[in-house]
Amino acid sequence: MSQSDGPFDAIVIGAGMSGLAAGIRLAMYDRRVLILERHYLWGGLNSFYKRRGRLHDVGLHALTNFAPKGRRGVPLTKLLRQLRLRHADLALGEQSFSEIAFPTERLRFSNEFELLMSEIERAFPGQVDGFRALTAEVMGYDSFSPPDPAQLARPVLERHLSEPLLVEMLMLPMCYYGSAIPGDIAWYQFAILFKSFFDEGFARPAGGIRPLLDLLVKRYRELGGELRMKTGVAEILEEGGRAVGVRTDSGEELRAGQVYSSAGYAPTLGLCGRGDEVEPDDRGRLSFNETVIVTDRPPLEYPGQADAPGAGAAIVFFNDSDTFHYRPPTEDGPPRTWPIDTRSGVICSPNHYAAADPLTEGVMRFTALSDPSFWDAFDDEAAYAAAKRASSEALLDSAARFAPDPRPFEVDRDAFTPRTITHFTGHPLGAVYGAPNKRLDGRTPVEELFLIGTDQGLLGVVGAMLSGISMANRHGLMSQASS
Repeated sequence: MSQSDGPFDAIVIGAGMSGLAAGIRLAMYDRRVLILERHYLWGGLNSFYKRRGRLHDVGLHALTNFAPKGRRGVPLTKLLRQLRLRHADLALGEQSFSEIAFPTERLRFSNEFELLMSEIERAFPGQVDGFRALTAEVMGYDSFSPPDPAQLARPVLERHLSEPLLVEMLMLPMCYYGSAIPGDIAWYQFAILFKSFFDEGFARPAGGIRPLLDLLVKRYRELGGELRMKTGVAEILEEGGRAVGVRTDSGEELRAGQVYSSAGYAPTLGLCGRGDEVEPDDRGRLSFNETVIVTDRPPLEYPGQADAPGAGAAIVFFNDSDTFHYRPPTEDGPPRTWPIDTRSGVICSPNHYAAADPLTEGVMRFTALSDPSFWDAFDDEAAYAAAKRASSEALLDSAARFAPDPRPFEVDRDAFTPRTITHFTGHPLGAVYGAPNKRLDGRTPVEELFLIGTDQGLLGVVGAMLSGISMANRHGLMSQASS
């Protein structure tokens, strides 16, 4: 770490998962760290909010990368060791099972790889050898230091699998849970997600995302880190090609030896006055609508739907044809009836995770690809609310073919759009997974300014925290140790 000429060794932009983890890691080694967050709640893409007396998660369908206590060599274990947290601190409840659902076939999987393997043998007996070869390649691949980060996943899958339907079924969950690339996903990210889904698994922290976030904030503050909420960054200060601090929205200048930004590559360069250096693939354009339905009973108690397709699943990834389309709705075929693509999506229920405190109400979340430009154009809030409602209904109509329909038992509903994501995260166009072009080393054209989070390249809740940890280790701790 460079010698600071101000009161802080490091300033971290954003109190999301990556920012909090980077802050903890640096503060563990007596660095003077300041985290700045524009909003009044921490968490970023994985936060929480209260509406009509109910606490809702934002973004959390599942904590991927689940591993039981003591399992070695997996991301969750590394994360706990790096942050000096106990496995029990996370209070994780494992999923029941999840499904990939297409009209002609469904594949069930759980936190035991053998279930998915048996499903492949049942549904695609001629693809077993190819799937085993694909699995072996994934397991032997160094996803965190990939030799070929530009390699896309589809060609690799098609090299191993001759059945197009199986290729589409494997692409669906990986794209929805991590891809910033229309129509495909980077091979190294596919490998990360394949391992985190099928070799490790899904879990949910007891009480949702808030207890986990509060645990991280408490840990950070115990280590002496400073956290300022409702303090946005207007400019990253640069002298001689080196980041030296930030100017806040209020005009306060704060100096530091390093700056870590979770704002994304293009927005970060914009804060430096270098927006003209941004290329098209440095800007993300994939975003989502999500609807949350609260019901008066858990989904498995819906009358007549206990045996419906998808009943009891923690997550259902669905697609309504044999071909999966993963692009912004306006870029894929003729204009749609709705500004969302209802042909595919994700259905999630937190009721279907093991928990010491089971939910008494039902909760189901529905997610689909969305057109950010449509939602950004509204200046009439009543019209915006009506469009959200209509789009939610269209998505629920489509999803009801693949999982129980919660609407007959609905007691509350909320929805968000790409506009909501932009407002609370600063990501232009509500690009949840950032830009297609990732910076795995975290470097930017400005010395001592580093990326963490989505545009650095790791995925999911655990991946976001490991992004912050790995960049703090590489640029803040190891660099000083070697200097």
